[in-house]
Amino acid sequence: MGGQYKITGDKYPRMRSNRGRRKLVFAVVGSATALGLLGWGTVQLIDVFTGGGDKAGAVGTAPDCTPSPSPSASQQPVRALPKPGQITVNVLNATPRSGLAKSTADELKKRGFKIGEVGNATKEYDKKVKGPGMLLGAAAATDAALPVLRTQLAGAQLKTDTRTKPAEVDLIIGTGFKALAKKADADKAMTTLAKPTPTPSQTKQGC
Repeated sequence: MGGQYKITGDKYPRMRSNRGRRKLVFAVVGSATALGLLGWGTVQLIDVFTGGGDKAGAVGTAPDCTPSPSPSASQQPVRALPKPGQITVNVLNATPRSGLAKSTADELKKRGFKIGEVGNATKEYDKKVKGPGMLLGAAAATDAALPVLRTQLAGAQLKTDTRTKPAEVDLIIGTGFKALAKKADADKAMTTLAKPTPTPSQTKQGC
């Protein structure tokens, strides 16, 4: 080298080897990599056991598909219906068979109904009612007296007219009439009428 400094002699200072420094760098990098892999593996295990890796969980909370419980029959509101004693029934025979009006009226009376007129049907209905019978009343009776009376004669037709008394109805005996419903069946039908069947639960949207 030039200048004021001059190296003399046959021994030169030896430069320190870079191998030790490289080993230290590799050791630091290797430790950092190992820690990173260990942390990533821990996160994956947590996802597996907690369900965090599910597609639904990545997008958002899965919808609750548990069906809504249907209300029991005891929770349904009891329908307000008139009692048989509050309904006046006119029993009219529209068939060629005699005696049906009286025997039917007697049975309805035993079941608690008030009996009004008993006799033959008018020409408008005489021999023109093909089913077991027809129940005729005011429009206001369609949700009260007529359904109650229908529990006594399954399959009877319901029809309204211009009368103004909702508690007075006609039972017109048709040519298909055989007998009134059995009292046990009529009582069961009355209970069902008063307590409607619970509606089934609906499936939640998105399920």
